Amino acid sequence: MYRFLLSRQWVILTLVALLLIPTMIRLGIWQMDRYEERTARNQLVADALAAKPVPVERLTSPGHTVTSAERYRSVTAKGRFDTDDEVVVRRRTNSNDEIGVHVLTPFVLDDGKVLLVNRGWVPAGPTQTEFPEIPAPPAGEVTVTGRLMPDETTEASGIKDLKDLPDRQIMLINSEQEAERLGAQVLGGYLALTAPEPKGDTPELLGRPGDENAALNYAYALQWWLFAAGVPIGWVILVRRETRDGGDGAEAEQEEEPEPASV
Repeated sequence: MYRFLLSRQWVILTLVALLLIPTMIRLGIWQMDRYEERTARNQLVADALAAKPVPVERLTSPGHTVTSAERYRSVTAKGRFDTDDEVVVRRRTNSNDEIGVHVLTPFVLDDGKVLLVNRGWVPAGPTQTEFPEIPAPPAGEVTVTGRLMPDETTEASGIKDLKDLPDRQIMLINSEQEAERLGAQVLGGYLALTAPEPKGDTPELLGRPGDENAALNYAYALQWWLFAAGVPIGWVILVRRETRDGGDGAEAEQEEEPEPASV
């Protein structure tokens, strides 16, 4: 009755089904892992944004690597902006996906250490080599508030750290490189400024980090597992159909077989 399962066609079909089931299960597990990672990351971001601001030197120091738990923490610092050593970070976009630059201004603390402050986005200059017009920050001593961010790397951002750029232009925000350029003690990471807000809305402050869509990964995981469950069900349906069709064919042959001629 089931001898057709030994045919070449059915052997191949069965092997494909046996390969698809564990593959789909593994893909579902991978998507569920991504869901859990994104959910945990979203919770870290939410906790960091909800935390009360603390002095920046409680969380970072020269040479310190900002951790995932410290990222996005709201911090404050008191000092003055040093616009003489201000640089721009090339090829950054604003909320409208327009390409421009980020303004990175050293902020000299009362103890002489330097905090890198990303003051936000401005349009790029007319040419790649020309330094853009940048509104001045508040003069004199001021208290700034912002989100603590880790140093940027090519591995994390996908941005190549190009060398031999025009004067006062960089590709990545890196406290070690800036410490070497400035000849100063620079706190690890940098500050994404949130206050005081600039006059005239320029530079444009960086937006709040958004939640990653973890629900999509959860849906994909369920989808893969449903597919995995559907493979054996589909295989059984095909086998039963083949058995039924084969049986009907045999009965038809018996019905159509002519009676022997009488002598």
